[in-house]
Amino acid sequence: MPNFRKFIIQPSLPEKLQPLNEIAYNLWWTWHPDAINLMRRVDRDLWEKHYHTPTRVLGSVSQERIREMENDDGFLTHMNMVLSELRDYMKSSTWFEEFCCTSWNKENHIAYFSFEFGLDECLQIYSGGLGVLAGDHLKSASDLGIPIVGVGLAYTHGYFIQRLNRDGWQLEDLPENNFYLLPLKLVTKEDGSPLMIEVPFPARTVKAQMWKAQVGRVPLYLLDTNIPENSPEDQALTSQLYGGDNEMRIKQEILLGVGGVRALEALKVSVSVCHMNEGHAAFSSIERLLRLMETQKFTFHEAREAIIASTVFTTHTPVPAGNDRFEKWLLEKYMGPVLDNRGLSIADLIALGRENPANDKEMFCMPVVALRLSAASNGVSALHGEVSRKMWQNIWPDLPVNLVPIRSITNGIHIRTWISEEMRNLFDRYLGEAWVHKPGEDTTWKRISKIPDSELWRTHERRRERMVGFVRRRLVDQLKRRGASESDIRQAEEALDPEALTIGFARRFATYKRGNLILRDEERLSKILNNRERPVQIVIAGMAHPRDVEGKNIIKHIIHVAAKEEFRRKIVFIESYDIDVARYLVQGCDIWLNNPRRPLEASGTSGMKASANGALNLSVLDGWWDEGYTPEVGWAIGGDEVYEDPNLQDSVESRAIYDILERDAVPLFYERGADGLPRGWVEKMKNSLTQLNAQFNTNRMLREYTEKFYLPLGLRWQNYVQMDQAIIRSLAAWKRKLEAEWKSLRIVEVSDGAGGSLKVGGKKKVSALIQLGAIEPKDIVVECYYGAMDSAGNIEEGKSTVLDCTGKDRDNLFRFTGHIPCDNAGLHGFAVRVLPSHEHLVMQIIPGLILWG
Repeated sequence: MPNFRKFIIQPSLPEKLQPLNEIAYNLWWTWHPDAINLMRRVDRDLWEKHYHTPTRVLGSVSQERIREMENDDGFLTHMNMVLSELRDYMKSSTWFEEFCCTSWNKENHIAYFSFEFGLDECLQIYSGGLGVLAGDHLKSASDLGIPIVGVGLAYTHGYFIQRLNRDGWQLEDLPENNFYLLPLKLVTKEDGSPLMIEVPFPARTVKAQMWKAQVGRVPLYLLDTNIPENSPEDQALTSQLYGGDNEMRIKQEILLGVGGVRALEALKVSVSVCHMNEGHAAFSSIERLLRLMETQKFTFHEAREAIIASTVFTTHTPVPAGNDRFEKWLLEKYMGPVLDNRGLSIADLIALGRENPANDKEMFCMPVVALRLSAASNGVSALHGEVSRKMWQNIWPDLPVNLVPIRSITNGIHIRTWISEEMRNLFDRYLGEAWVHKPGEDTTWKRISKIPDSELWRTHERRRERMVGFVRRRLVDQLKRRGASESDIRQAEEALDPEALTIGFARRFATYKRGNLILRDEERLSKILNNRERPVQIVIAGMAHPRDVEGKNIIKHIIHVAAKEEFRRKIVFIESYDIDVARYLVQGCDIWLNNPRRPLEASGTSGMKASANGALNLSVLDGWWDEGYTPEVGWAIGGDEVYEDPNLQDSVESRAIYDILERDAVPLFYERGADGLPRGWVEKMKNSLTQLNAQFNTNRMLREYTEKFYLPLGLRWQNYVQMDQAIIRSLAAWKRKLEAEWKSLRIVEVSDGAGGSLKVGGKKKVSALIQLGAIEPKDIVVECYYGAMDSAGNIEEGKSTVLDCTGKDRDNLFRFTGHIPCDNAGLHGFAVRVLPSHEHLVMQIIPGLILWG
């Protein structure tokens, strides 16, 4: 092969048009319609050809068009207006500055690690909800001024582009991301050469360069191994998202975790908090721990306390099988070089990744490492928090499941990214600037009632019309690629009715999401869809993982059903579901359908996007909808039932969908007043917008992360590592001593005074006699855990009260006494527990350091 020499050609714009580059290279434009319209205005055909990528448009626009823009006063005014808005945004004061005032060291940052980021359709480094959430996380962090730095991987081929054959079977194409043409900049040293990091691999070193995406105020750094310095095998490390086998997965996760930490060091980014978005980045905690041992001369135990005190872990997976697990030989092969002579053995690392460290047969699990090395862990909805506590209870075997220290912060969406321009204009007129700057406050959205019903409805109708036009174009393109007949293509040009009730279903086609549930009774569905006076139609989109045969069969089934005569023009499937397709669907559908098997949907955010645009949710009570649902804002499929027979569940819940459509949703949509408005439907839309937008947005979510996790943990890092390392050293020594002496601790006696019944308003005295051995009373806290009991003898929603040390009885036996308040009638229970106590302890619930009696 020839030895090709590389060079870069950059867009050449005259001085007057240089602001276009500044705008194009800040992904701030993705949530500002004026900026999007400006880039579309450069060249509409190129905008569509290059899939809404402004940097590619600027790089290929003709010189003739450049001269036209240079002399177009209207265009220049538009450009300068957008530029002024961007610069004002970048320098304006923020919520974080006001909230944290002087307590936060301005040099410190929160490192946010994620395997994927969904920022815009032009940057294909995401597969679905996890990545889109990460993208919305960065956008809201930018809006709020939270000093986050994103860390991810630059995938040459992204995920994949879906293509269906004539039989409806999913095929996958792997397009190439040309990073030089995307809104990314290569990170370079002063001499212009790429800034590189190195990660040790077996018998070699893998190098990675970095691409920077600017997301408003927030930088996102993406590691790229597709460089000549690496072997073809190592160049492929960042080839594809979720591609390859388990061996490829561990290599990618080492690159993300270990390489990501090294990248931040190379960039001289001071990190005080590390947030892992899923377990993929758990090796970041190992590398940070090792770096503290090297740079600060901490022992392993001291470094571990520092890492725990400064780490956040968010789990998104509701089933054990969905978590990355690796065999011992993979750890030895790939983490061995990382650990080599750095003070941590492979055996100790593997123990950190096991629920039971002593079980040699247990595989290494990434979320277990993340949980053990994080002071703050959370699920992504209230229900998912419950599921996660049950799933990981074995790490804390001495705790009742409801006390497992995994909290919940429910996901949200970045509203400005997902609402239509028409809805945005409506909010501007009636809600003022509050919906932009204070989207997480109830008072903001109560103003929805001021919007005239006619304006809200006409706005929504326009979006449905636009969605139908988009769907028809995509459907025609799909059929042409499949070699469909001219008659099929003509029918596709007339698919869907712009005025009919439209149901949307779009998500990843995992089997538990039941993408074809609504098709279970075709005869009954046909009657609903083909009612001449009250027609209904369904738009479906989504992709199955390339190795998910069952998911692909569900898509094939949908295609076959949609091809039947009674469903032609009524059911359509849109290929290659991505952010662009999602935007059209959530902005144009009337009902958003979601029917996973409860409780397997950790959160789900597509329904939030639909409700922000005025759609009504029809969903199983799972994930976020278990919190968001009330009869005033949408419909629930079933209740909180758990089925052992999946066929029975499918039968019951598919009938529930048909019942809701026939009896409630369809009649409400078509019940029109003299003015043609569906007043009852619009009232439900307003209720949904008012009640759901305030809660299910990433502005609220990021403020919650900051208040509960980022700020407290960041200040601990400042105090423990940056200011006074004696604190962390003494804490680690104290904890080691306590661990060594804990087995000598014994609850000798528990007494609760006189038996019998007590009256509401009274108090029950509790006393415990405890043998401390070599442990000092100040090193423990004795609590009485109490509450109402269920029929199985469990305390579901317990409370605790501290028992005070009232003196030493004999032979190092200490008595602790307190009272239980009798606030409610019924059967109650209690137990005494002993926990560690130290003024600088971050987590009081520590595996192995809990004693019950």
